[in-house]
Amino acid sequence: MANDWSDWIGREARAAERLDESLAARWLATLDLTAPEGAALPQGVHFALCTPQAPTAMLGEDGHPARSDDPASLYPPIDLPRRMWAGSEITFLRPLMLGDRIDKLSRVVSLSEKEGRSGRLAFLELEHEIAANGEPAIRERQTLVYREAAAPDASLVPPVVGEKLFDPQAWDRVQTMVPSEALLFRFSALTFNTHRIHYDAPYAREVERYRGPVVHGPLLATLLLQLAADVAGPVGSFGFSARSPAIVGDTLHLAVREQGDTLELAALNDAGAVLTTAHASR
Repeated sequence: MANDWSDWIGREARAAERLDESLAARWLATLDLTAPEGAALPQGVHFALCTPQAPTAMLGEDGHPARSDDPASLYPPIDLPRRMWAGSEITFLRPLMLGDRIDKLSRVVSLSEKEGRSGRLAFLELEHEIAANGEPAIRERQTLVYREAAAPDASLVPPVVGEKLFDPQAWDRVQTMVPSEALLFRFSALTFNTHRIHYDAPYAREVERYRGPVVHGPLLATLLLQLAADVAGPVGSFGFSARSPAIVGDTLHLAVREQGDTLELAALNDAGAVLTTAHASR
């Protein structure tokens, strides 16, 4: 890299909050879920807990907190403007319960760069440790990828879905939905995510050259976690990886099949293209 980011390796940030009734109600309403019988919340709710809370005046053009070499900043000022959540590997150690005090420790694990087909790429790996009432509850290894700016005349991605080739027979169970602008807005608000690709259609098209607002990676992960729970109950481990953007208004197929002791999951479009892959085990 042009810069030496070694000072960021091992850098940590801490946050805390309570999983209260209001947050739980908003989470369930956003995802059209009924309240659980007990105090345990559905897996995935941690995406809405201990979120970054940069002041509005400190946000950059893309809606993320402006990049800074401030020693207090967890994220290094990587000089690549486009950012996406590429995937996570998550271990669930205990359920998160209504009323739990949540403590989150985030740590920079690695930062690397390589040349891809679309130009320079930088990969930032973070480790998140979440405790509930002082007990270890969730461990997550998150990968962020930074990319070069899109050319102003670059083709919009992904292309419009053409022939419908998705085959539900290849899967044990399929749920079909069409993500709406309202769902994306609510999930952005719930997770305090101001990345403009998720709610600002002109920005998404004209600046980042997406065909429309992009469905959040952790939203797709949450929907696939719910599907896994419907099939097998709460899981012990879960991982997901983004392959191609899911665009608001496009039909989305959430699919699962059993592979021995593991659940193989995916989000696919009408053409049968895989947008997100995931795996889960009990």
